[in-house]
Amino acid sequence: MFGCAETSTSVEATAHSFNNEVKAYAKYVPKRQDDFAWENDKVAFRVYGPAAPLKGHASGVDAWLKKVDYSIINKWYEETFNGTGSYHTDTGEGYDPYHVGISRGVGGSAIWVDGKDYTAHNYKSYKIHTNGPDNVVFTLEYEFQTPLGLVNESKTISLPMGSNLYQVNSVFKLNGKPASLPIAIGITTHDEKAAVAYNEKSGRISAWETFDSMALGTGVVINPNKVKDIQHIPKETKDESHIWLFTNSEENGSLEYYAGFAWEAAGEITTQAQWHSYLDNFDK
Repeated sequence: MFGCAETSTSVEATAHSFNNEVKAYAKYVPKRQDDFAWENDKVAFRVYGPAAPLKGHASGVDAWLKKVDYSIINKWYEETFNGTGSYHTDTGEGYDPYHVGISRGVGGSAIWVDGKDYTAHNYKSYKIHTNGPDNVVFTLEYEFQTPLGLVNESKTISLPMGSNLYQVNSVFKLNGKPASLPIAIGITTHDEKAAVAYNEKSGRISAWETFDSMALGTGVVINPNKVKDIQHIPKETKDESHIWLFTNSEENGSLEYYAGFAWEAAGEITTQAQWHSYLDNFDK
């Protein structure tokens, strides 16, 4: 059964308050198939919840491209709900042209066994620990079957103001016990529309593609000592092409990494070289 908890001011209380507040923020959206979304002054993301249809959805991370520093999650959802707008159309603040589907999106993780990724369909529950204004911290709980057994991932995500990357601190369990597991962290190539790159010395994988004539850079960074391998694996099936960073959780099940994006229309990181520099010099 789906459960949730919050330890901060209710996100629902601000649902109709579009005062252009600049803040880090997270919101559970039951009206949109249990979406969970988060943002800061640079970037915004969402993942699918228990009500998401089984077909065509998975636990990958979606990117909402924003070019304003103020909070947009409540506004974009409400405009879509009441028919006055759509977050798939850019009316000046940004939009969501990024397709996730069954892919890993921007830095989703997977268990990797015999050349195949095994993933959850959706998060089972959430808990918000800190909800702005300077940082947002929350935990998403996942559970899914793999050839190794039943995997649980307790994924704590944080996104402070000023960062293009969210931080992941996960704890993996196998059949109820913390475990060192083979992990693959992916960036979708959108069926090879994106150009991929990597830097093992800095622990980085990245992609660069264009939406409506504006470039988008996506990426993952991890402590380079944790990199086991990096592979670009194109596939014929829709949404299954990725660049993968392979690692392992620690013996206590823990894993830390960062993932996110930069959009040319936001005006700060506008070239692939700048994006690579941002990722390679990110303070992990």
